[in-house]
Amino acid sequence: MTKYIKTAVTLFLISAVCTLLCALVNSATAPVIAANNENDRIAALDAVAAGFAIGEQQEGDGESVNYAIALTDDTGAIAGYILGLTGKGYGGAMDIIASYSLDGSIMAAKLTTNSESPGIGKKAENDWYMDMFKGLGADNPIPVSKNDLPSEQSSLISGASITFSGITAALRSGSEFVKGLGGAV
Repeated sequence: MTKYIKTAVTLFLISAVCTLLCALVNSATAPVIAANNENDRIAALDAVAAGFAIGEQQEGDGESVNYAIALTDDTGAIAGYILGLTGKGYGGAMDIIASYSLDGSIMAAKLTTNSESPGIGKKAENDWYMDMFKGLGADNPIPVSKNDLPSEQSSLISGASITFSGITAALRSGSEFVKGLGGAV
């Protein structure tokens, strides 16, 4: 019986030491990770701002639009919005940062956090992929499926239909959200 108690105590102590070490490593690395994530977010916002000044973050619709940030021109007038969007891809939730003009057309978009398949769905992280959507959303509808794309663009996204559908759904909801704002957050 004492052999079992000795083994249990030994295992408990090993587990306690491992837990303590993991907590120490986490406390040391968590602030660095948070700072890196914030720097990446700021870089993504700057990348889609299209040269406009970035305003304060406001709440989104609580569904696919996480937040809205007004973009202002040199005169201080609202020229568009940056939206933090969430789409559903093959690997789960995808975070997208996109800027829109006041009419709901996409100025720029960037896929940030995602778990898409390497070599297939990860193509959406490339600038050329998101550039397919520039200018769409106002008078030119955002495609619903890859069949709505020209053949050269359709072949580029081949094999990643779920990723494409998740991105386009998020971008369409963002366009509708901006159209509903009417120039004020």
